[in-house]
Amino acid sequence: MSTPRPAAPAGRRHLPGARHVATRAERIVADVREALFERRWRPGDFLGTEKELAARYGASRIVARDALRTLEALGVVEIRRGAGGGARISSGNPRLFAEALAVQLELADIDVDEIFAAQHAIECLAAELAAKRATADDVLSLKNLLEKAQNAVDDVERFTQLSLAFHLAIADASRNRVLHYQLVSLQHVSWPARNRTLTRAVALRVLEAHRELAARIAAHDPEGARHLMDEHVHMIHTRRASERGHKHAFC
Repeated sequence: MSTPRPAAPAGRRHLPGARHVATRAERIVADVREALFERRWRPGDFLGTEKELAARYGASRIVARDALRTLEALGVVEIRRGAGGGARISSGNPRLFAEALAVQLELADIDVDEIFAAQHAIECLAAELAAKRATADDVLSLKNLLEKAQNAVDDVERFTQLSLAFHLAIADASRNRVLHYQLVSLQHVSWPARNRTLTRAVALRVLEAHRELAARIAAHDPEGARHLMDEHVHMIHTRRASERGHKHAFC
């Protein structure tokens, strides 16, 4: 196999060669991802060392290194350096996906109405599933959060954090991790650390809505839980749309 071309001196570019390296690396990345989706690779499996990967694909070590760096950045592999090292297929960490999606939504300047529409659908389904699947421990967790929120109605930051925790606890009770992490990603964008428009009166209305939701979930009433969540999120969206001068107004 031919020796890889050296880096071009300043002022010169070897675009064909650079593209060749990138394309070979991209092919390795695509192949590993496809094997992962086809379950030929599973978490913990040893993908190989840089040298072994280069030999397997008939590529240079520069190409293999570039592919491994990309796979590591994507969270597909974990790389151990040094003697006895190499790349292994990572264990799943959906929170990384949720945070990455949140960043991309912000960078793409997605309109707040689009975010609310998606969040609305996710929250309603999560409430419905929670009412079907919630355990006694799930219900107790919701009640504990309500009690803490009651004691924090005059603490804007604390109450906002507890409201977020309540909505995520409902998603947890749905027993659907996809819904949970989608909600995490959307709330990174839509949920403020501190809601400056939150008053005691508004906090008490939110708390009452949360109590009703918890009661429907405890009663295993999926239709009622979905209906209440639909009204609750619609109220939040309406309030958000009516406000001016605030980027966020979620509670």
